[in-house]
Amino acid sequence: MSIAIPALAGVTGVAPTQYLQAASAADPAAAATMGTSGADFASVLSSVDGLQAAQSNAQNLAVQAVSGDLEDVHDYTVAASEASLALELTAAVRNKAVDAFTEIMRMQA
Repeated sequence: MSIAIPALAGVTGVAPTQYLQAASAADPAAAATMGTSGADFASVLSSVDGLQAAQSNAQNLAVQAVSGDLEDVHDYTVAASEASLALELTAAVRNKAVDAFTEIMRMQA
């Protein structure tokens, strides 16, 4: 028996700010490495909705497992692992973003 596990949505669509665009105008080599997808910030946060859906699914399966309504315990195990991994990934991305913001704020103008 094989269970298909859907891939987690990656964080995409981060566009450079006006400061990065000004820096890229000063350094053409840096401009070549920057991505400009043009997506807005709300679409980037759609992965948070996926995290909430995964946790909700795992919680519903847990309730079914406890009440005896769940036919296959493996479904709950997979859903719980997926929700846990998604939460860890989201927390790691958030921590990296906070670290980057802190480093940017330490820069001298």
